[in-house]
Amino acid sequence: MIRLIVALMLAMTGVAQAKTEKAIVAGGCFWCVESDFEGVAGVTSVVSGYTGGTLANPTYENHEGHYEAVEITFDNARISYADLVARFLRSVDVTDAGGQFCDRGAAYRTAIFPLTAAQAAAAEAAVAQAAAQLGRKVVTPVLPATRFWVAEDYHQDYYKGTNIVLTRAGPKQQKNAYKFYREACGRDARVRAVWGGDAFGH
Repeated sequence: MIRLIVALMLAMTGVAQAKTEKAIVAGGCFWCVESDFEGVAGVTSVVSGYTGGTLANPTYENHEGHYEAVEITFDNARISYADLVARFLRSVDVTDAGGQFCDRGAAYRTAIFPLTAAQAAAAEAAVAQAAAQLGRKVVTPVLPATRFWVAEDYHQDYYKGTNIVLTRAGPKQQKNAYKFYREACGRDARVRAVWGGDAFGH
């Protein structure tokens, strides 16, 4: 009863209740998108995975037809979906339809996968605004959401520590492998070249 009264009072005063939402985006290497968004105020978790394809139980070795993507869980009382999508667009090269940075191919293309009609409208508006700001076509599509498949454990929080890398001598642990990969791939330099001072990310 008390909860009902509180809910009615909030509704009467126009104060919105906090609600957890999810956003799914694909921005090239999912390690990088996870790294960019885990520190954003209002974001409670970011999970790497695969989406957009029809293959069941995709793996890193075989996710043909899927995008590398992330599922962002956020508190919409602290950050809006529209703000998240605007930041996402400014963390990638929205003019590249063939992949992102040094990662080429269909799995590394950018896309936004709205989960509701309201998210779809916000995503379309964000893409249009980005195109107007850049004065050129944005090739990042807004696509119907399909099932999000969580990636293998070793991909989660990959950017945080010592990583497994493949060498000619076989797998080995290497500290700061993620940092080296991101710099060598030219991700941040390209995002700054596209977006200038509005670039978002590390």
